[in-house]
Amino acid sequence: MPIVEFAPALTRHVACPPQTVQGATLRSALSAAFLAAPALKNYVLDEQGCVRKHVAVFVNARMIASRTQLDVPLQPQDKVMVIQALTGG
Repeated sequence: MPIVEFAPALTRHVACPPQTVQGATLRSALSAAFLAAPALKNYVLDEQGCVRKHVAVFVNARMIASRTQLDVPLQPQDKVMVIQALTGG
């Protein structure tokens, strides 16, 4: 089963340790992870269920290509990492 981990910047105020979750897609794995920390969902996803601009999601150390299409297939050994993206100028 995939592992979902949220970076410390995201879990500083909402505790959510790394989790082994059931999920055949990135969307279903994230949904399962949000069950342990529902407050993270609104921080990570917008009202349409897309990844917010200030968040980056990686599957096996590769950033996902689309913030809107989260039906990326996952394998049982995959690792999902959700981090706070840095912006600035």
